[in-house]
Amino acid sequence: MESIFTRYRNLVVLLAILLAQMVGLATQVRRTASGRNMFDPQDQSGVRLIRLWANAIVAPPEKAIHFTRVGVVGLWQNYIDLRGVKQQNAELETTIGRLRLEQAELLQDAQQGQRLQALLGFEQRYIYKTLAAQVYGSGGSEQSHVFYIDKGADDGLKRDMAVVTADGIVGKVRDVFPHSAQVLAINDQTSGAGVILATTRIRGILRGNANGQLEVVGVLADERIKPGEKVLTAGGDLIFPRGLPVGEVEKVVQDPVRDAFIDILLKPAAHLDRLDEVLVITSMEPRFSAQEKQDMAASEAQDGAQAAAIENQIQEQQRAAQITAERLPGLTVPNVPPDQQPINDSSDPNPMAQPPQPLHPDQFSPLPGDAVVPGVSDDELESRPAARTAVPKKTTAPAGGAAKPHAAAPGKSAPAKPSTPERKP
Repeated sequence: MESIFTRYRNLVVLLAILLAQMVGLATQVRRTASGRNMFDPQDQSGVRLIRLWANAIVAPPEKAIHFTRVGVVGLWQNYIDLRGVKQQNAELETTIGRLRLEQAELLQDAQQGQRLQALLGFEQRYIYKTLAAQVYGSGGSEQSHVFYIDKGADDGLKRDMAVVTADGIVGKVRDVFPHSAQVLAINDQTSGAGVILATTRIRGILRGNANGQLEVVGVLADERIKPGEKVLTAGGDLIFPRGLPVGEVEKVVQDPVRDAFIDILLKPAAHLDRLDEVLVITSMEPRFSAQEKQDMAASEAQDGAQAAAIENQIQEQQRAAQITAERLPGLTVPNVPPDQQPINDSSDPNPMAQPPQPLHPDQFSPLPGDAVVPGVSDDELESRPAARTAVPKKTTAPAGGAAKPHAAAPGKSAPAKPSTPERKP
């Protein structure tokens, strides 16, 4: 049988020659960047046609093979090889939930640490004995503002003890149980406390209204009260110590019952709606540290030493005065009783002198020996028998005649008086 090459030998030879000629031309001809074919052996800027033809023949199947491989690999990795992904996803979700819980717990611990640090700072600022407690429940009614703490009678709590936070007061202990206690908040209608405004020093009574707001009642209208003024405890109720923060003035309204009074609405200093840790003031007596007690003892000892030194100095001065009195001459008179000594004489050293006698006496002139008492008339003086003992009364001359002369003292002649004109009273 005749082969195809033998039958078409001329045609095959012709095609081979044409192919060789085309390859030869393709190796010599270059295509430029503008797309033109050029034959220049010296120009090496273009690309030979043989390379273009080879690239056109090889590139399509190579691209097909590459994209086929990429698709197969992606299908395998994204869909077929996912047998453990579901379980892994569940484990990751569990881990994320646990981490979120731990984060919330850590956040709560951090916030609690900040609150406890604030309570510690408050306890160090004030000298009262306090007990820390945790709030774990509240009242079941919106009108009753009470909450419960985890400390009770076994911990030393009693009724009417003050409950505070680092921000301000929150209430007082109402009912005490063995291991818990009920606290009445200050914004309850049945609560009450004595307060004072920090700037104007106006006092009032703190209580809660029907809406659970703090208000100060029993205050006379005063233009000095402005919003933003701080309100402190007055200490007169014997429950809350003096000077604890209560809140600040928010608004001043007219008392609906009494025209001359006003009600002061307050913004509480403590967050009454979110209480976690509180302090119960168990004793109002001062609490001092060991160093403070040592300093106080040293101060008392120093004061005692100073008092003893002053007492010794006084005693030495008294002894020196006694020795000086014994050594000084002429302080006592011999043969004179002690109560009549000049040193013990308590009589008036400057007695009142008698008034001088007039040169021309008349009926208004005092007699010799008459007692003269300032502010007392002669009639009142004559009515006192002890005031004019052994003193003759003055005689008044009758109308139209001269005054009678006084009686002379026994043994002495009466002095001659010159004649005076008659005087009418």
